Amino acid sequence: MNLLDRILAPVFPGAVAERLRARNVIQAFEASDITRTHKAKKQSKSADKSLQKSAVSLREQCRKLDEDHDIVTGLFDRLEERVVGGTGISVEPIPLTYAGDVDLEFAAAIKAQWSEWSLSPETSGELSRPQMERLMCRTWLRDGEGLAQMLIGRVANYDHLHDVPFALELLEPDYLPWGYTDLAKGISQGIERNGWRRVKAYHLLKQHPGDGLGYGMTLDTKSVPADRIIHIAYRKRIGQNRGQPLLHAVIIRLADIKDYEESERVAARISAALAMYIKKGTPDDFVPSQTKAPERTFPLAPGVVVDTLLPGEDVGMIESNRPNPFLEGFRNGQLKAVAAGTRGTYSSVARSYDGTYSAQRQELVEGQLGYDLLQHEFIDYWCRRVYREWLRIAITSGVLVVPKTVDPRTIYGAIYQGPVMPWINPVHEANAWKILVEAGFADEAEVARARQRNPQELKRTRKAEIETNRAQGLVFSSDAYHLYYGKNKANETEKKPDDDDPEGGDK
Repeated sequence: MNLLDRILAPVFPGAVAERLRARNVIQAFEASDITRTHKAKKQSKSADKSLQKSAVSLREQCRKLDEDHDIVTGLFDRLEERVVGGTGISVEPIPLTYAGDVDLEFAAAIKAQWSEWSLSPETSGELSRPQMERLMCRTWLRDGEGLAQMLIGRVANYDHLHDVPFALELLEPDYLPWGYTDLAKGISQGIERNGWRRVKAYHLLKQHPGDGLGYGMTLDTKSVPADRIIHIAYRKRIGQNRGQPLLHAVIIRLADIKDYEESERVAARISAALAMYIKKGTPDDFVPSQTKAPERTFPLAPGVVVDTLLPGEDVGMIESNRPNPFLEGFRNGQLKAVAAGTRGTYSSVARSYDGTYSAQRQELVEGQLGYDLLQHEFIDYWCRRVYREWLRIAITSGVLVVPKTVDPRTIYGAIYQGPVMPWINPVHEANAWKILVEAGFADEAEVARARQRNPQELKRTRKAEIETNRAQGLVFSSDAYHLYYGKNKANETEKKPDDDDPEGGDK
């Protein structure tokens, strides 16, 4: 309140109040005011409170869309391909010696055991590691979260499938009940935390709530320590306890697309059926018949002449404006919005690749940024946790013996790599990498990883290939030995002593 307002307040309190209100309106953001033309909605609840009543419904809707909606199924398929890929997230161990060099022998031993365990890493023994990762990635993005219980060492009524006593029990998020909250014990939505929000335990259902339990059966829970559970969640807010589906913002739009396309499809089928009618004069000419008239038919053929019409009758055809010429434009616009809300690209979601080369490449580059982000989140949540725990058990169980020359602080070091952005123009991009390597701005390992290859495995395969070719007398341009060494050595053998001295004298 300024000086003028303080002077006028005792005399004109209403006018002063109106002045203060108008001043506050002017100073505030325009978007903060809810008006007749600005129907704003606000969110003041905490992350957990806002998800409490909607998370289960969102999860169930997303599952149904994944079952019945072709666009949603294709979207999650593409995310599986770009985040995890066919071969899964590769792990390249890099244990270092005290001198700072990679212990290749110990790294190879880790890789061999890891590959063996990857054949059947989960409790049922039905899935390989890439299959398990793709399934968990799909569950994480579709349902918003996923769980796995780690079985370590001796477990009652379970026999491990490998020398390393470590296995994963995959669990859908349904096993973690949303309604189990006991604030006195620090339990919220099935997760128990301490005063600093560090997870202490997960309270899991012993049976899936969707199994159709019989009469009198209850949903019992069990408490599992946090260090035995891997909880991967798609979070959007600080302090969010549980995850939310990736499709949470586009569910209504996807449902509308399906309903609209279904209506247009049915309308197109109806319009494809030839329908005709007989116009019998005006309503005044109608005379009710005392007998049922026989059904009349008209033969349809090119050039047919219909001469069986009665006086005043005319034959007409029902016309339709289907298929709708605006359907594709409307659908494509909606799919662009869906792609924007799911970290995807329009071309991938719509399976439409009719743009220019520059536009396609720009879309691919920007889309890869979203895939890389999801990929790193999946590695942080899942892959790194699984690999480190497996390696710890492999060492403690005696399956792997750490050499004395290896620095213990680097035992768990590894490079995780998933699918990379495909090369659009292999010739140009290969030349670019060649220039970078020759100039010293990149190394061979970086190029190998850009091609989704393990550098050490690439060297081993190249060495074996070159040795086989030399043993069999095969000469290829990929082996520079024949150009710089083999050829020169042969020439030196044939060289005569007086070749350097035309006169044949002593030097």
